[in-house]
Amino acid sequence: MHIQDIKFSGSELFAPNDVANNSSLKFPIRLIFIKTNLLEKELKQNLSLKNVSVNRQIFPFGLKVYLNTRTPIAYAEKTSNKKKISGFIDKDGVFIDEQNADKKNLSKLDIQVFGWKEKFKKILSEILIAQEKYDFDLVKITFTPNGFLTVEEKDLKTIFLGFNPDLINYQLKIINNLKKEFKKNNFSEKIDNIDLLDPNKPKIKVFKP
Repeated sequence: MHIQDIKFSGSELFAPNDVANNSSLKFPIRLIFIKTNLLEKELKQNLSLKNVSVNRQIFPFGLKVYLNTRTPIAYAEKTSNKKKISGFIDKDGVFIDEQNADKKNLSKLDIQVFGWKEKFKKILSEILIAQEKYDFDLVKITFTPNGFLTVEEKDLKTIFLGFNPDLINYQLKIINNLKKEFKKNNFSEKIDNIDLLDPNKPKIKVFKP
């Protein structure tokens, strides 16, 4: 088969050349020799897809590729080979390269993520899911190269969360409680930053008059 014998469904973002450029397939190739499981794994990884299904077909002849794309919910930036790469992340914390993103709803994105790494996916997902559940508005999530986590909330300003991912759900509850409390008395206008490294003992730094 040739590259033009590839048919896509599920997304209009990609073309047959994307299969050739993001997999180990070399064209022309006999249809029977295509390892569909391997191809699915390669495309899912290299095109930042949520799911991929590849089927060989005799009639109509060719390869049918179903693509399920990820939905960007935040802008993101990562470093690779000392170069900064711009993209997005979805609610699973997965990085989506800019050229592979479905750009339909990008105007609604309010959060930026800096310092993304594969190992931060789970904690990012927990933060983004909590953002939908709780009553606070994150605008920035930052990981330093050694993994220190800081977030910025619209009213509570800079919040230091530290290195311990096991604390994140408790820390997010504290953020939600602080936001509710401060909303009642407009105290958030005086906040400079909040230290939640020990969520049982929040330290709140305020602007000095």
